[in-house]
Amino acid sequence: MAIQGVRIHYTWYEQLLPQFESQYFSDLKDFLVAERAEHTCYPPGSKIFAAFNSTPFDKVKVVILGQDPYHEEGQAMGLSFSVPQGVPVPPSLKNIITEINDDLGTTIPTTCGDLSGWAEQGVLLLNATLTVRAHKAGSHQNHGWERFTDAAIEALATKRRGIVFLLWGSYATAKRKLINPLYHHILTAPHPSPLSAYRGFFGCRHFSRTNEFLRAQGQEPIDWTRIR
Repeated sequence: MAIQGVRIHYTWYEQLLPQFESQYFSDLKDFLVAERAEHTCYPPGSKIFAAFNSTPFDKVKVVILGQDPYHEEGQAMGLSFSVPQGVPVPPSLKNIITEINDDLGTTIPTTCGDLSGWAEQGVLLLNATLTVRAHKAGSHQNHGWERFTDAAIEALATKRRGIVFLLWGSYATAKRKLINPLYHHILTAPHPSPLSAYRGFFGCRHFSRTNEFLRAQGQEPIDWTRIR
């Protein structure tokens, strides 16, 4: 891409090469270059594909799907729901940590929000849209990113087996049509935002259930306490 510092792990590049060579992706690049010429956009170019760089295609064990990057300064780091160390933890992420503590009996402080430790263990923290204009949520939706990230989900769904997909909220749950439940484990719940967490996200026990699925397949469970 014609944005300084953009890179993607070769295992994902191989899977997504047809997308990079498509007309819609060329149009998406033009849109992003124009946006960045006039507006501040997040995350920085080097972090746009952070989810793919942190979790190679053949290492993915779990997928957590978000919708949009955070749109305020210093928050977006290219991993869904995650914020860099030292950045105040957004409400949805606080609720995720609360559910982990209730589910697993842990004591992770809700002041920690960097989920890089999950990504390093095989948790793909993927937003459906990978960029956003500052202070304007959803501003880069419907410009091609959704088609690109759908292709990433479909690649995992068709070429891998036994992945656990955590789909929170109606937007993420709609992606289940891309995933064959005969080959993968799909767990759905309301979104962890304060508006919906009490409708079923709290008590969903997705973190212990994910580890049960992984152990049953002979895989190492995720250490969900690895939040910095």
